[in-house]
Amino acid sequence: MNKGAARLFNKLKNKNFNPKNICEVGVYLPEESNILGFINENIATTLVEADPTYITKINKYFSDKKNIKVIEAAVFDYHGIIELCRRESSTFISQLEASPALINDNYKISESDKFTTNSILFSEIDHGEFDLISIDIEGAEWYVLKHMVSRPKIISIETHGKYYINPNINSITDWMNKNTYVVWYKDKSDTVFVRKGVFTITKMEKFQIFIENIKIEFLIKKKKIKNVLHLK
Repeated sequence: MNKGAARLFNKLKNKNFNPKNICEVGVYLPEESNILGFINENIATTLVEADPTYITKINKYFSDKKNIKVIEAAVFDYHGIIELCRRESSTFISQLEASPALINDNYKISESDKFTTNSILFSEIDHGEFDLISIDIEGAEWYVLKHMVSRPKIISIETHGKYYINPNINSITDWMNKNTYVVWYKDKSDTVFVRKGVFTITKMEKFQIFIENIKIEFLIKKKKIKNVLHLK
């Protein structure tokens, strides 16, 4: 289990939160799943992954699990066929203007990295039962929220990372405010939201959010300074 996943699992256990139906959109390697701890507790799980290479690994890794439904598709704003660029853990929808690979790695789209897969609306697989969801699809996270039927108690979503800020951060923030979610904590790439009233956020947790926000702002300013110096 990766450190971020272990942190989420352990922090939720400390809050005595035990989900009944969970979902992860953008799994990558199964052993790196952000909800692996809960999967191993046999919680009903839906895993969504766009890359067939990792679908094969997911099915093999969880072959003995009866609590998992695996969906091979990219979640976006329409039902059909969509093009992605394969970048291992940073694979992204090619029509996006910003993703971690584009911003942090200065990746230039290559024809050899492109592949196509099915594109679906999240509402096609969401029947209103998810109480924990993790979303990490390299810049397209907003489209999960936009078409979400459930109102999970916990939502973990990739919002930042090094110089990258999610291109739809304003829409994400507005949606969270409208649906009464608050920030619980942040790590190097994700913001974890909790629906108001589920549990109390401590003063220490609020202070940690403050510190993480300072770190994020520092890196963004650093990037802007680098860009200015590069132009001179």
